[in-house]
Amino acid sequence: MIKRISLLIAYVLAIYIVFPNNAYGMHIMEGFLPFNWAAFWWIAMIPFVIAGVRSIKKTVTLHPNLKMLLGMAGAFAFVLSAMKIPSVTGSCSHPTGVGLGTILFGPAAMTVLGMIVLIFQALLLAHGGITTLGANTFSMGIVGPFVSYGIYRGLKKLGAPQWLSIFMAATLGNLMTYVTTSIQLGLAFPAASGGVMASVLKFMSIFAFTQIPLAISEGLLTVMVFNILTTYSQKELQVLTAFTGKALTSFKRGVKA
Repeated sequence: MIKRISLLIAYVLAIYIVFPNNAYGMHIMEGFLPFNWAAFWWIAMIPFVIAGVRSIKKTVTLHPNLKMLLGMAGAFAFVLSAMKIPSVTGSCSHPTGVGLGTILFGPAAMTVLGMIVLIFQALLLAHGGITTLGANTFSMGIVGPFVSYGIYRGLKKLGAPQWLSIFMAATLGNLMTYVTTSIQLGLAFPAASGGVMASVLKFMSIFAFTQIPLAISEGLLTVMVFNILTTYSQKELQVLTAFTGKALTSFKRGVKA
């Protein structure tokens, strides 16, 4: 498993080297949003963060052995979302990596992981910002995960193959993150002609050139990671609701390998 994970990390780093590294665009960079919009998105994210903290606390209390898998999901999101390609002034395109943790632990838990990832990136990589943390968390840590989870559960109920459900969940979750970012930028900076809608459509059209291929690539990579997990972490996956369809509380007595 270590060898496979090492190869995966090497693959991700290779992509990072190929992508331009001198990008000045970010999630939404520090100070880019007007104060009223920055404050609005901060307030909007708080209830989701509280729910996410409760979800994670419940999971690790019932199943302490899942802490490593939880950390891996956060690391996956950190590495992928750190790979940035300039797209529009004040922002950029990049994978999000939230689909993996969402399918494993649910969208609420991924909200907290996404916020932590964004804090570290803002402080250590100058990628994003603290004043724009609310907006970036709402798009990447709330909308992206909830869309991914809805797509995954919906396709599973329709009888879709596991790989297709995972691929579509990760891909569409990524795309909806950038639809949300476009809406956030459009609301903050309405066009002189056409207003908010014209501005949103402009941002979305520019994002599309880079984000669509990135979203597809993220979907494929997420399927690859799940294939590795299903081979080497079967015991941990058996206690996760995404794979069993049962609530975590039903596994209090443990799971056989």
